Amino acid sequence: QVQLMESGGGSVQSGGSLRLSCAASGLTTSSVCMGWFRQYPGKEHEAVASIDSDGMTTYVNSVKGRFTISQDNTKNTLYLQMNSLKPEDTAMYYCAATNSRGGRWYFGTTRCRQFPFGSWGQGTQVTVSS
Repeated sequence: QVQLMESGGGSVQSGGSLRLSCAASGLTTSSVCMGWFRQYPGKEHEAVASIDSDGMTTYVNSVKGRFTISQDNTKNTLYLQMNSLKPEDTAMYYCAATNSRGGRWYFGTTRCRQFPFGSWGQGTQVTVSS
């Protein structure tokens, strides 16, 4: 059974930084695509960043140059370093992994788009004040 557990969210002022972590079990992070999504209240999930099994990364335009996705395969953990945070980054952030069982979201490299993001964590809240 796949379990994804996010941590590291919190409140920060505009221009500040946070690092999110996602501890994965029931899968091997080096073998699947991993990603970060965020959700604003009343809105659909939005893809933020993904990393494939070759380490290739993809970012949504709004976070390019500010956010960095990475993973430590020895710890089976995914990270999102968020710098120069803006109030519009305020959202619930979710860790996700692709799987072959189904899902609605496809994002990232050609390798990532072979399967949907179908395994999700519970989310961690990020709040950026101006």
